[in-house]
Amino acid sequence: MKVLYYDCFAGISGDMNIGALLDLGVPMDYLSSELKKLNLDHEYVIEANTGEKMGIHGTKFNVKYEHIHHEHRHFSDISTLILNSTLSEKVKDLSLKIFKRVAEAEAKIHNSTVDEVHFHEVGAVDSIIDIVGTAICVEYLNVEKIYSSPVELGGGFVKCAHGVIPVPAPATLEIIKNIPVGLGKVMHEATTPTGAAIIAELSNEFKYPTRISIQKTGYGIGGRDVEIPNVLRVILGDA
Repeated sequence: MKVLYYDCFAGISGDMNIGALLDLGVPMDYLSSELKKLNLDHEYVIEANTGEKMGIHGTKFNVKYEHIHHEHRHFSDISTLILNSTLSEKVKDLSLKIFKRVAEAEAKIHNSTVDEVHFHEVGAVDSIIDIVGTAICVEYLNVEKIYSSPVELGGGFVKCAHGVIPVPAPATLEIIKNIPVGLGKVMHEATTPTGAAIIAELSNEFKYPTRISIQKTGYGIGGRDVEIPNVLRVILGDA
């Protein structure tokens, strides 16, 4: 049985996840061509470069913006965008399930409804690329089961549109409920709401596989330099 194992010792974010899956062997050209099916390609450019943290080499995934419009996209707008694309039904379904986890958490935190939840333009495009890109990569890898370690959330404080808030962010805590986590290993936001939604939706079990024949390991490189390697490790193997 072909499986993925997520080792989230330094947390998980959307860009680190895409980096790790590209590092596992998903072709960048394939990801780019599939993302074009969203008809958003005039708004962004994606890059994947070799990166390194504390001697561990992997892939650093970045999204750069061609034009920034200071608008908001509601969850309903994003759903329509995904449903009207020519992506596969499997990719559409997984993308919407991950997005819905974020929207439901944000709605609860802000005493709103799912349809009223909005994402600032940059954050919306980031989330769309990270979430839909994840679904594209997972479909490409064609695994039967996904496992994850406990997820490090971090600590300290982070700036957001509402001001300075504690880490883990309230939305992250809402999404990651009933999932084993670690706290305070690093004093920054180790797991973002997008990262939390991705791993919550993808993982079938939060435990170490008892037996696995490791085929390949991918590393997604984060942006921060901290006291532990800021990487997401994802293992592809047979269980």
